[in-house]
Amino acid sequence: MATSYRADQVGSLLRPAELLAARAATPVDAERLRALEDQHILRVMGRQRDLGFEAVTDGELRRRNFMSDFTDAVDGFDLEDAVQRTWQAGDEAVAPASSVTGIVTDTLRPVRRLTGHELPFLRAHAGTGIKMTLPSANQFPAIAFKRGVTDRVYPDHSALLWDVVAILKQELQQLATEGVSYLQIDAPRYSYYVDPKWREWVRTTIGVDPDAALEEAVRADNACFEAARREGVTLAIHLCRGNNRSQWYAEGGYDAIADTVLGGLAVDRFLLEYDDERSGTFEPLRFAPPDKTVVLGLVSSKRPQLEDPDELARRVDQASRYVPLERLALSTQCGFASTAEGNLLTEEDQWAKLELVMSTARQVWG
Repeated sequence: MATSYRADQVGSLLRPAELLAARAATPVDAERLRALEDQHILRVMGRQRDLGFEAVTDGELRRRNFMSDFTDAVDGFDLEDAVQRTWQAGDEAVAPASSVTGIVTDTLRPVRRLTGHELPFLRAHAGTGIKMTLPSANQFPAIAFKRGVTDRVYPDHSALLWDVVAILKQELQQLATEGVSYLQIDAPRYSYYVDPKWREWVRTTIGVDPDAALEEAVRADNACFEAARREGVTLAIHLCRGNNRSQWYAEGGYDAIADTVLGGLAVDRFLLEYDDERSGTFEPLRFAPPDKTVVLGLVSSKRPQLEDPDELARRVDQASRYVPLERLALSTQCGFASTAEGNLLTEEDQWAKLELVMSTARQVWG
C-alpha cells in the first residue's frame, strides 16, 4: 500500500560551496570529495528528518545533475557534445548551468549500477524511509539523439528510448527489493506536449505526431514502473517544465495531456508543478483516477521569496474541488538543484521552503 506522504520534496538539494569546489578541483581528490559528500548527506538527511519528512533523499549531492547517475554508469555517451536548448525567465546575468547529458554515439551498455554509489550509504544512515529519484527514459532521446551521429547506431528516437527503458527497468527492479520505500521518476519531457512550440518541435525535429509520441512516452515509463511495483513501495512521477539556475523552457497547463498522462501512468503519486501561472488551472486534475495521489507543487524552488501559508492552504482547497482532500499532498514545485550549480536562492531559503511545506501540510491535513 502506498504511503500518503502529505508533505513531500522532489529530491535535489543545494550543494554547499566546499562540495562544488572539491568536485571542480583539478585533479579531483576523490577521497576528500567522498568524505565531503558523506558529511553533507548526513547533514541534509538529518534536517529532513528534523522537519518531519517521512522519506528522505541524499539531496542528489553525489550527482552532477539529476540524470548523471545514468550517463555516468552507461557507456555510449559523448559527454563533450550536447544538444543546445533555450532557457527562459532567469536573470540574464546568470547563464543556465551546462547540464551536460551528452550525445549517444554508441550502443548503450551499463558498466555499473546506476545508484550503486548512493544506496549503501543511504541504507546505512537514512534512519527513516528512503526516497530515490531516477530520470525518465523519455529524457534521453529528446536531448541525447543527434542526427548524423546517433542514427548511425539507433535508427530513430524510439529505438534509443527502448534501450534506455531496459537499463532503467533493471535498476528500478533492484531498488524495489533493496529497502527503498519511495521511487520517483523525474520526467521533464512531458512538458513538450503542453507547450505548442515544443509540440511543433516534436513534429518537425523528431518527425512524429506529438500525440503518438506522448502515448509512447507513457508506455515507456509504465514499463519502468511495472518492473518496480512491489508491496510497500510507493511509485511516483514528477512532471516539470525545466529547472536550471531558476530558469525554465516550457509553459502551458496540463489540459493537453491530462487524460493520457493522469489517466494512463501506472503510479501512486503525481508530483505536479503549480507554483505560477505557467502551470495553468487545477481543472485537469479531474482526470486523476481515484487510486492516485496528486502532490501539488505550490512552493517554488526557483525563487527565494517565501509563500504565504494561508494562500497555500487556499490553493489546496481550490484543488480539492477536483481531487478529494484525502488524495492531495503538498511539495515544492521542483528540486532545488536539478544541476549541481543549483537555483538562485540560499540554503537558508531552501530549508525555510521545506519547513513551510511541512507546516502547511500539518495545518491542512493535521
